[in-house]
Amino acid sequence: MFPYICEFVGMFMLILLGNGVVANVTLNKSNFKGGGLCMITCAWGLAVMIPVYIFGPFSGGHFNPAVTIGLAVGGLFPWSMVPGYLIAQFSGAFVGAALVSILFRDQFNATEGDPNAKLGIFCTQPAVRNIPLNSLSEFVGTFVLLFSIMGISNAAGLHPAQGMGLAVGMGNLYIFGIIVAVGQSLGGLTGYAINPARDWGPRLAYTVMPIHGKGCAHWADYALVPMIAPILGGSFGVLLYELIFSMAR
Repeated sequence: MFPYICEFVGMFMLILLGNGVVANVTLNKSNFKGGGLCMITCAWGLAVMIPVYIFGPFSGGHFNPAVTIGLAVGGLFPWSMVPGYLIAQFSGAFVGAALVSILFRDQFNATEGDPNAKLGIFCTQPAVRNIPLNSLSEFVGTFVLLFSIMGISNAAGLHPAQGMGLAVGMGNLYIFGIIVAVGQSLGGLTGYAINPARDWGPRLAYTVMPIHGKGCAHWADYALVPMIAPILGGSFGVLLYELIFSMAR
């Protein structure tokens, strides 16, 4: 039970901080409005790194179904634990996003027009709607994430199969670097979900919470992209890493 609690609380923190920074720089009557994309990508990197530092030794610090499923596909995580991890991750993401909608209620009320900007606080959407290219962007971004995490973990002397863990110690600082690098290099295409729970949990919160001036959540015409493509990309990243570096073992 404890690893599931870790995944829930860690994902809650990740989304609270990640969605919170987007609200901070987007909404009227926020002291940080206009902070810019560098502030957003750096804060998202920290939002991932902080709970990984806290909970990594206990749950592996996945906080991402693409990580959990990718490691399971690679034989590095027990499939029996996958459902519990996914439930914890999606639930934590929803609660974190719901709290953001409450904390920034006055700012949402003060921001008129452009419901897509409000949606972007919670979940991802493409700059140009081209589903094949949008899917490829999410696939590639998550491939880079998982391939890099595998490499950093092994370089740190911790194979992901050991204690369900990924990188530890200074390795977590490098995870911050991966998130920032993917965001600053590919984020302008789709908002770089690279994490199904990070997208669907907040998308559901946006749908059900009383948010002033909200519009369509685009469940039917886009939401499958940040769900399916990251899982495929992450699994491919794990399998390719294992294939390449099995030659060195």
